[in-house]
Amino acid sequence: MEPGYRWYRELNRYHWFVFVVAALGWLFDTMDQQLFNLARPLAMNDLVQMEPADPPAAEPGESPSDHEKRVAEWEKTRAEELGAKRKEYGGYATSIFLIGWATGGLIFGVLGDRWGRVKTMLLTIIVYSIFTGISAFSRGFADFCVWRFLTGLGVGGEFAVGVSLVAEIMPNRARPHALGLLQALSAVGNITAALIGMAGTSWQTMFLIGTAPALLSLVVRRRLKEPERWQSASAADGVKQQLGSYSELFGNPELRYRALIGLLLASAGVIGLWGIGFFTPDLQREVFRPVFEAEGLDKPAVEAALKKWSGITSLVLNLGAFFGIYMFSHLSHHLGRRLTFAICFFGAMLATANVFWNLGKFNGVYDILWMVPIMGFFQLSIFGGYAVYFPELFPTRLRSTGTSFCYNVGRFVAALGPFTLGKLIRSVYTGPGYVGADSFRYAGVTMCCIFMIGIIAIPFAPETKGKPLPE
Repeated sequence: MEPGYRWYRELNRYHWFVFVVAALGWLFDTMDQQLFNLARPLAMNDLVQMEPADPPAAEPGESPSDHEKRVAEWEKTRAEELGAKRKEYGGYATSIFLIGWATGGLIFGVLGDRWGRVKTMLLTIIVYSIFTGISAFSRGFADFCVWRFLTGLGVGGEFAVGVSLVAEIMPNRARPHALGLLQALSAVGNITAALIGMAGTSWQTMFLIGTAPALLSLVVRRRLKEPERWQSASAADGVKQQLGSYSELFGNPELRYRALIGLLLASAGVIGLWGIGFFTPDLQREVFRPVFEAEGLDKPAVEAALKKWSGITSLVLNLGAFFGIYMFSHLSHHLGRRLTFAICFFGAMLATANVFWNLGKFNGVYDILWMVPIMGFFQLSIFGGYAVYFPELFPTRLRSTGTSFCYNVGRFVAALGPFTLGKLIRSVYTGPGYVGADSFRYAGVTMCCIFMIGIIAIPFAPETKGKPLPE
């Protein structure tokens, strides 16, 4: 790349229009994702309860004071069990959301190749917006999970068709930079969600705000056109039946190999983010609840402080993410895709372990302001790599299908991440030896080994630096 090259100078007005539409679609998509992460603990508090039970009766000869102490101990145990149950069910809800995400990705990825990028992208926006709003009316854990599954269908479909659209519209040299910026702007969606959370909104209101992206589809549906690459592929003799075909994807040894390598890379990053990183607000609550209580704050004030710092945690994580994601597109131009992935996976593993093991041990609550952005930088930089790299692995007729397979089948595996974290907290790292947030800390650090899957896969991944999109 020549000195002084400015990729954005190659873009005309229509290039910018496509980029803005795709960026807004993905930005709102990630806003909905993050609203769920912030609303999850609040929703679990309302939707998950213990079975009614009577306190222990006084035993013969027991003094009133001893009975009161025994009742107080029983109430404390019940509260601890309820807290653990809510964390566990929060993991289940996240797993179900991820399963919906993966399912929607596979379905809409194929439709993106068969129907076209534009029609499919707008449909996914409508789906995730509507069902996010309906989630606000949940009356129990079961229906909450149904709406989150249906929301996940739309959320999972948007990424592959969005990046395929941008990749095929952009000039070749500008493509990686545009895709990197597209993914980086997803952090703006997460930051927007964090600000909504910090405003003190209820979890129901958060989900109602998530319906706003549906308006985007109404505004842009007439002006977007399908990429010429896709139009040519769909009109080619003998190709139409191969558009969006998983049998075609896996019938070709080279494409099958690329899809499986992409799946390994995606699984490591997605589990690392959704199974560990996005539970940092929950960790923050565990670490700092006793700190705020020790300061003499009453229960409402403690909850308000925890909610505020949950929003700050999400905010600074995504500020770091913005720079990490965009860094990938620049660094990979100099070092190549594989070496950049390796740096990001190693950084994510170390930074995430540092947060879960050390948060609150150095500067109290202010550890959030430096530990979490570093974690966000490395964890989300990996996702910048997905946006740049996955479209470069597959030909036009299978680009949305292949990208969606890599990004979303990994979520079926990733759905085990929150489930595993919840099980580790409640069933493995539990008992008298684990005090306060210890269970969360040990579980999070244990799960950081998942990043090694991505590191192991990197030497087998094709290097695509400087190569045109496959036709």
